[in-house]
Formats: sequence, C-alpha cells, structure tokens
Amino acid sequence: METNSAELTHEQIERLAEILFYLQRNLVLTLSEGLGKKQISFPQFFLLAHIKGTPCPLTMSEIAERMQHTTAAATGLVDRLENLGYLQRASAENDRRKVLVVITSKGTDLVNEIQQEITGKVSRLCSSILTPEQQHSWLEIYEKIYKYCSEQSCH
Repeated sequence: METNSAELTHEQIERLAEILFYLQRNLVLTLSEGLGKKQISFPQFFLLAHIKGTPCPLTMSEIAERMQHTTAAATGLVDRLENLGYLQRASAENDRRKVLVVITSKGTDLVNEIQQEITGKVSRLCSSILTPEQQHSWLEIYEKIYKYCSEQSCH
C-alpha cells in the first residue's frame, strides 16, 4: 500500500473501519470461546479484569460507576461472580455497612488464562506477518489511540 503525508481519504477511513470491525470481531470470538467454557458473560469478565487491575477493594458504588452500570446491575454481576467463586465480598473495618469487593485467586487465575489466550493470538499475529519495526509502530499507534480514548472517554 502506497503511503504519503496526506490525510486518509474517506474510502481509506471506511477501509480502516472495516478492518477494525473485523479484528474486533475476531478477538471477541476468541474471548467468547474462553468465557463460554467458564460460563461467564463479557460484562462479568470485564468486571473481573478491572478488579484484578485495582490494588484495593472496591465498593459497589465504585464498581457501578467504573462499569457505567446502575448499582443494581453491578450487584447482579457481583452476585453471579461471587457464586462462581471469582469474587468475594467483605465489610469495611471502619464501616460495617460498606461492602467491599475483592477478586479471589480463582478469579485472578481466570482473568490471567483468558488474557494469555488473547496475548498468544496477538503474538502469533505479530510474528507471522509484521517486522519488528512494524510491531513497534503498531503498539505506538494503539497506545496513542488508547490514551486519547481514555482521556476523552470516547465510546
């Protein structure tokens, strides 16, 4: 593909969107297979992954806010994950009315397993078709997109 310093044309943007949709679908299917085996949903997995990445316990209202759900919806997610042994609830020491949620070792293991499957797929993709320079460029581009979306809350 020929490159130049001009911005992408409308047709090129459409092609990029088509590629992004395909890649997203492909990764979602990989994620679906792993989650289906464990009988958990995407929102449940995303909650587990988020909690795993948080160093301290979260309250139900913090979970609801971060997941952009109502507290009732967040409670439903936590209930199911607690029943499966992936999360655990505890009362705060300084306020017994405040419920804190922490991930269990079983939950951490599940998130690690699914993330390793996806990481393996991305690694195979990179080593199969991209030069080391292209791999670094790809990461740099995605880092910029991630940073922008994180700062702008683009959905």
